Amino acid sequence: MSSEIRQLEPQLLWNKFADLNAVPRPSKKEARVIAFMMDFGKNLGLETLEDEVGNVIIKKLASPGMEHRTPIVMQSHLDMVHQKNGDTIFDFDTQGIEMYVDGDWVRAKGTTLGADNGLGVATIMAILESTDIQHPAIEALFTIDEETGMTGAMGLKGGLLSGRILLNLDTEEDDEIGVGCAGGIDVTATRSYNEEDTPEFKTGYKITVKGLQGGHSGMQIHEGLGNANKIMNRLLFDGFENFGLRISEIDGGSLRNAIPRESNAVVVIDAMHEDAFLLEMKQMEALLKKELKTMEPDLNIVVSQVETPAKIMDLGVQEGLTRALYAGWNGVYRMSADILDLVETSNNIARVIVKDGSIKIGCLTRSSVESSKMDLANALRAAFELTGCEVEFSGDYPGWAPNMDSPILKVMENLYEKLHGEKPHVAACHAGLECGILGQNYPEMDMISFGPNIKGAHSPDERAQISSVQKYWNFVLEILMEIPKA
Repeated sequence: MSSEIRQLEPQLLWNKFADLNAVPRPSKKEARVIAFMMDFGKNLGLETLEDEVGNVIIKKLASPGMEHRTPIVMQSHLDMVHQKNGDTIFDFDTQGIEMYVDGDWVRAKGTTLGADNGLGVATIMAILESTDIQHPAIEALFTIDEETGMTGAMGLKGGLLSGRILLNLDTEEDDEIGVGCAGGIDVTATRSYNEEDTPEFKTGYKITVKGLQGGHSGMQIHEGLGNANKIMNRLLFDGFENFGLRISEIDGGSLRNAIPRESNAVVVIDAMHEDAFLLEMKQMEALLKKELKTMEPDLNIVVSQVETPAKIMDLGVQEGLTRALYAGWNGVYRMSADILDLVETSNNIARVIVKDGSIKIGCLTRSSVESSKMDLANALRAAFELTGCEVEFSGDYPGWAPNMDSPILKVMENLYEKLHGEKPHVAACHAGLECGILGQNYPEMDMISFGPNIKGAHSPDERAQISSVQKYWNFVLEILMEIPKA
């Protein structure tokens, strides 16, 4: 319950997080949270504005004695990934997130928590509202639609901000200071097909892949997590090869930046092959569970008889689709040759929809190297075009190149070591952060990213560590005190 959350320390931050999480804020539906933030700034008597794309900027003067420090921008995004468990009844458009405390963690009941990036937003709100926190002049930048296109950052015009240091609060490891990130591009394959009447003596079945962990398609792409769309395709391919399985519908995955947790397909097989087909599916389930037992111990494949559908896919298109999905790269494509253990390039086959004569496949390709990103995007394009799909590239955004000579990086490294007796982990990440985009219109701004421990982002297992939030909050307060003179 939010009352339980409001008692956590630091109360100022957790109270703002509870306020924020009471407001529905899925990506591309941020009207209510924009209004919420506008009211918040105006009620504090601070200069508050909304730009032409929906970003909110709130400005606060420096604390007494801090007027000569370098003005800063504190930045987080307002939207959140909306994912829920299959058996959870929840409407992200109308309901606030239902939170609870689980030991040292805050979780949500069957949905994403919104700690990504709600804890960053709440941090900035707490500082804007405070009367006793020392800080330089602040421009609080709350962007929209980070999770599904970064259109807020892309639409932010130059000249709106005068801060010379940007603190991005969207990193998810409390011992990490982010200095770079991957860029990304959406790859979408579509085509139409002719539906055929289902022949006589066919039996309908629904195949469900579920129980996967899911997760962040950037930060967790290297972990070997199961992809429900790829698993489903293996089942469909095997069923066709052995029993002539025909596809009627597929509905797999959800958002491009979430590793698919579930997939459903409606298929038909010859009635005479039912027993053998069911046995084969059981054997495939056992094989896949053994293959993925370490990372996906709860993988579950359910095959249940349903009413035989009236229509099925054209056979040639079905064969092309399953082969293209088999060939389409999913996971890590290349590791960085320059930064140890950094994924350079990857792809997430995020969404597969087959229904009513239409196919749509949605992917998110990420890379910290532009040429490598386009190489993989073109590889996917080639695989899907070979099966007759039209392929569109969209939502292209740049990466953020590391600056190891960053002045604010030096300040934060020294502060972290002073506070904790050890050096922080200075790293680039494979997620998409807004810094690279913002830097296009503000090239002279010194940028850094950091945040508290958040696990399972982009999945209903998302959780924020309470002790880490306290550690992070103390770090934020120290950073504000140590911003150098202008």
